Amino acid sequence: MTYKRVTDRFAVAPQLSPEALPALVQDGFSVLVCNRPDGEDDDQPAAEVMRAAAESAGMRFHHIPVAGGAFPAEAVAAFGQVRREAGGKVLAYCRTGTRSITLDALANPEGVSVADRLEQAGAAGYDLSALASQLAE
Repeated sequence: MTYKRVTDRFAVAPQLSPEALPALVQDGFSVLVCNRPDGEDDDQPAAEVMRAAAESAGMRFHHIPVAGGAFPAEAVAAFGQVRREAGGKVLAYCRTGTRSITLDALANPEGVSVADRLEQAGAAGYDLSALASQLAE
């Protein structure tokens, strides 16, 4: 299972399997966020399956789905709230990790500059430079 560390308290990943979650807990993650709508792919585990697996492994689970390149203000606010209130390490996933890191950059739960958010995303392998003006708002 592969995930990309963005900060000491946040990482993103492509689609996870329920079986991968105990290893995430061993890596110190206590919160799992799914940013995929159910049914996006035929082989994707449903959010409720992932919720049950996360809770069984000892993680809190949040489902904040976004799709179609749209990041509604409600989703950004919910994501930011989860990150700020997590009290531990958060791993967010979607199909590739891009939606998850974009939500984090838009929510800016750690209160860092646009330049720092772009640098953190780039270090994790995601180019969010096209969002620079949106991140500055």
